[in-house]
Amino acid sequence: MDNVIIRKAIPGDEQVYAMETTYYDTPSGVLSQRHITLRCRMENEEAVCTVKTPLDGYGRGEWDCSCSDIVKAIPLLVEAGADGALIDLTAEGVIPVCGARFTRHCGSIEFAGSVLEIALDQGVLTGGSKEQPLCEVEVELKFGYRQEVEIMGLLLKEAYGLTAENRSKYQRSRELGAK
Repeated sequence: MDNVIIRKAIPGDEQVYAMETTYYDTPSGVLSQRHITLRCRMENEEAVCTVKTPLDGYGRGEWDCSCSDIVKAIPLLVEAGADGALIDLTAEGVIPVCGARFTRHCGSIEFAGSVLEIALDQGVLTGGSKEQPLCEVEVELKFGYRQEVEIMGLLLKEAYGLTAENRSKYQRSRELGAK
């Protein structure tokens, strides 16, 4: 993948973020068993905690809050709209299980009545004591219709010879630590 060419294709005013992510699970692994992602990410020195839950296809329910302590963030995420069951699911506590460090170059585009963010992420996934290079293009729906994400993904795939990756950064980092 020619990263320079892809960066030139990022629409609008390019934004750059230094990202360092720690993913969490319970000691018994209940969150990963339910395909729930819980993370704390530093985004250019700002701490953002996030919970993601599965939806159909590639979609995810996602709620964020500004907080640097994942335990304190859990009730804040529920207040932001996440399922209240998150509090019960994490009652045994949470532990860091893997992570990622990368730089994100991104921009937004209006596309067929939707607003999409197109991002190029470059860095490493971390799991256990291992690291694996990360280089991916991500399309995220900010407003509008989910099918437009898939269409944009296909357009980018064709234009740049990309390969679709159905596993999230969390899944790949978790697998890396399990190897």
